[in-house]
Amino acid sequence: MTMTSHAFDFADLTPKERYKLLIGTVIPRPIALITTVAEDGTPNAGSFSFFNILTHDPAIMAVGIEHKPDGTPKDTAANILATGEFTVHISDHALVDQMEICSIKFPEDVDELTLAGLETVPGEVVRCPRITAAPAAFECHLTQTVPVSPARTIVLGEVKRMFVRETLVDVENHYVDQIGIDAVGRLGGHLYARQLDQFERVTPTAEAFMADLEAKG
Repeated sequence: MTMTSHAFDFADLTPKERYKLLIGTVIPRPIALITTVAEDGTPNAGSFSFFNILTHDPAIMAVGIEHKPDGTPKDTAANILATGEFTVHISDHALVDQMEICSIKFPEDVDELTLAGLETVPGEVVRCPRITAAPAAFECHLTQTVPVSPARTIVLGEVKRMFVRETLVDVENHYVDQIGIDAVGRLGGHLYARQLDQFERVTPTAEAFMADLEAKG
C-alpha cells in the first residue's frame, strides 16, 4: 500500500512548530533525571528528555539543555560547566511524581531534591548526590559542550561509574531486567510511556539472510 507524506521545510517553521513535530515523532525519549552541585556545594536536580547514550566505548551520554529566557544557563548546565560533573538517573514509573517536581522551574536557591522528598547518598566518583530510589544511575565527567544556539547547549559526559538496583541486574552476564526497570519515556505534549510492551527480533547475518532468500526462491 502506497502512503503519502506531508513535507515540512524546517526553515519555514517557527521553533515551537518544529518542537511539536519533533517531540511527537521521536518517541519514546528516555528521561534523564540529573543531579549536580554548584561550586559552593548546593545540590540541584532537573529532568530532561532531550537525552540519550551516543557510544559505549567510551561510554558517552548526551543531554540537550535549554537556557533560561534571558540566555543564561539553567542551574543544571551552569553547575556542570563549573564543576565538570553530573549524575544521570533513569526514572521508573514509581518516580514520576518526584521527577515532575524536579522539572519545575524553581528559583536557583530552591532544593528540588528536598521538595520532591528524594533521599540521596553522596556520589562516589563525583560530588553530585545520587538518588537512591532510581533503578539506575550514571556518574559522569564532562567531556565536551556543544553550543548549538544562543539558547541551547548539548552536554557530553563520560560515564565513570554506574549503579543498578541489585534485583534488576545479572552481575555475571551484565544483563538488565528491562521489564523490571520500568523506565518511563517522554512522548509529545504531556504524555509519557512505560516500556512494558516489548518484542524480540534477532538480526540475521548477511549470509543467513541471503541463504533464506534463496531458499524461498
